[in-house]
Amino acid sequence: MDVRKIKKLIELIEKSDIAELEIIEGEESVRISRNSPAPMMVAAPVTAAPVAAAAPVAGGFLPPTIAEAEAPLGETIDSPMVGTFYEAASPTSGAFVKVGDSVSVGDTLCIIEAMKMLNQIESEKSGVIKEVLVENEQPVEFGQPLFVIE
Repeated sequence: MDVRKIKKLIELIEKSDIAELEIIEGEESVRISRNSPAPMMVAAPVTAAPVAAAAPVAGGFLPPTIAEAEAPLGETIDSPMVGTFYEAASPTSGAFVKVGDSVSVGDTLCIIEAMKMLNQIESEKSGVIKEVLVENEQPVEFGQPLFVIE
């Protein structure tokens, strides 16, 4: 489970009256309890790809506002792999795309370095780049939104 997601959940617990929260995604689980001196987190090892599932929380389900708060507006182009995001082919060249640029299917959007291999990420959609969601040279995760396209 993503560390940022766990931090958001801890913040949610601190701001609400919820005493305990447990979320299970596939074989991975996290339990955060307000009753202990520090938030308690237990994670099980993952042997298969995690599947997102809503977990019951205090008689209901986790509010959709958490997912909505993290989700960018519009269609996104997501990272196909874990690695380091580069907006340009070299530090001295310009970015492949910037906000306001029109892109077509097959246009190079960025490079993701994974295991010392540079992988050009091409657009699977045509449209206009509305937002770049990742800063240059920052780590990205599989499925993480990189661009908002309209």
